[in-house]
Amino acid sequence: MLNPPMRGRDEADAAAAERPARRQWLDARMIAALTMAFGTTTLLSGVDLAIVATLREAGQVSWAAVVVVVFGVSSVIGGLVYGALTRPLPTWLLLGLLGLVTIPAGLAGDWQWLCVAVVGSGLLTAPTLGTVADAVSRLAPPGVRGEVIGLQSSAQSAGFALGAPLVGVAIDLSVPAGGFATAGLAGLAAAGTGYLLSRRSPARTAGASTPISVQTRVP
Repeated sequence: MLNPPMRGRDEADAAAAERPARRQWLDARMIAALTMAFGTTTLLSGVDLAIVATLREAGQVSWAAVVVVVFGVSSVIGGLVYGALTRPLPTWLLLGLLGLVTIPAGLAGDWQWLCVAVVGSGLLTAPTLGTVADAVSRLAPPGVRGEVIGLQSSAQSAGFALGAPLVGVAIDLSVPAGGFATAGLAGLAAAGTGYLLSRRSPARTAGASTPISVQTRVP
């Protein structure tokens, strides 16, 4: 309705520019960002299932909605606080912290403690998702931004599709706490992979794009 701009001030002629070859932008840094997008949603979909499994074991499934609301409100608060910061944190660091605080949530034995346990994960959820999107936007040349955003969406969808069955297997083979541990470890693995891939590729200078959040206004 507001016709938001899709290109920055220095990208006005991007539509007429030649489309860059895929090997020029699908480098280690981009693969790192897509890997962390995949890992973030793998973790989040696993947490959803682990919450239900924990409450089912405690005979408190009816309180699942309350726990999810606490998780969601915590994410909103975390996003607002992080958005007010002037200097963003690295994506791999946020995802790694998200994985670390998710693992001990499995120690909660009832819905009250589970509400407390998911606050840490909630506070880091929106910042991690936002930083992943920002990283992909910055690395995407204007001429292929649609393709890159499509790859990001596919990576996140794959994470949502894999997270629940992966955590479900862990719960079946152990206890509900194993679901939180598996989800957290998946996030840590993606964060570590993203960090290592990012270090393999130098910072991109030529052809770097302006993030979508910094745009000229279209009348």
